[in-house]
Amino acid sequence: MRQLVELRWLAVAGQLVTILIASGPMGVPLPLVPMLVIVGVAALVNLASTPRMRQRTIGNLELFFALLFDIASLTLQLGLSGGATNPFVSLFLLQVVLGAILLNAWAAWAVVVITSLCFALLTVIYRPLLLPSSLAMDARELFTLGAWLCFGLIATLLMMFVTRITRNLRARDAGLADLRQQAAEEDHIVRMGMLASGAAHELGTPLASLSVILSDWRRMPVFQRHRDLLGEIEEMQAEVARCKAIVTEILQSAGEPRGEGPEVTSTHAFIDHVVEGWRTSHAGIPLAYVRDEAADVPIVAEPTLRQAIANILDNAGEASPEGIELEARVRDAALVLAVRDHGPGFAPALLADFGKPHISTKGSGHGVGLFLAVNVVRKLGGRADAANRPGGGAVVTLTLPLSTIGIDEEGR
Repeated sequence: MRQLVELRWLAVAGQLVTILIASGPMGVPLPLVPMLVIVGVAALVNLASTPRMRQRTIGNLELFFALLFDIASLTLQLGLSGGATNPFVSLFLLQVVLGAILLNAWAAWAVVVITSLCFALLTVIYRPLLLPSSLAMDARELFTLGAWLCFGLIATLLMMFVTRITRNLRARDAGLADLRQQAAEEDHIVRMGMLASGAAHELGTPLASLSVILSDWRRMPVFQRHRDLLGEIEEMQAEVARCKAIVTEILQSAGEPRGEGPEVTSTHAFIDHVVEGWRTSHAGIPLAYVRDEAADVPIVAEPTLRQAIANILDNAGEASPEGIELEARVRDAALVLAVRDHGPGFAPALLADFGKPHISTKGSGHGVGLFLAVNVVRKLGGRADAANRPGGGAVVTLTLPLSTIGIDEEGR
């Protein structure tokens, strides 16, 4: 509709200039009042259409009536200036092409029928175009010139309009491709989650058996007499317990009704807990933690969100073993977490595909950690951004809207 309005403004300007030149310097007698009234009505329709385009979606029926108005105004102008003998009668083809591009099949065929009837009507009902004596001898040349101008006008307008329509269609196709890519990535997450959940269930039984066997070994006299063996059994029990905890966390993240679920906490307590847990498991990597002390907002902490932040910290720690930084703040109704490292930074190709599956910052990695982290944040309505720091290193920023993770005054 916006493009139809723009074309109508061109038609208003073109008709006004043509009428003034024909009736002025060329001396062709024309019914100026009705022709200028038609031009004025078209301008008023455009002025009325402009604000409405910002308020609502334009459907097929409204586009159809907009084209009918253009056809009617063109028919009236041609009827007052020679009818079918006017070389600009070919402008009906512009309406037909626009209808074929913009309208549904029935409306496009209706435009074809209506323009054909208008053309036929102009062959019998029209005001003859009387040329002055100074131009009467050059009537054939004038008609040829008019036909050439009409052809050039139609070709130019169609090129402008179709090019813009094609650009819009390409933008729409690109958007659909992005949606398909996002759906494929989400399907990839579902399949990985199902695989992880199935593997966790399968691992649960042998881990339980190992735990029982190790407990029995620890009580057997033969191991009681060998303190070294008893110490190794205790280490094995600790590792089995750790494996069971990992299995429980996988099942919990996959939505199994066991283990820890979402909990009501605050931004400070949540990030403090994540930092404390990460520091415990990565004692060799210094973590500088800064938070906004003034904003402590109640939130619902998802276990998957804790894991997502831990994944970002893991990647930063592997890229920068000498130390990383975590800054937490609440800005513009969102929890913003910035993880900075002092490593080599992201390659340009990795920045372009940040968070996509099988795109890893490590030569031996598969990019699953970043992929899951980015999609967890996206599922919560947030976004993850990556950039290289001017002084070296990289920064990953997670923005989580409080509208999805926060709690209002009524506890919702």
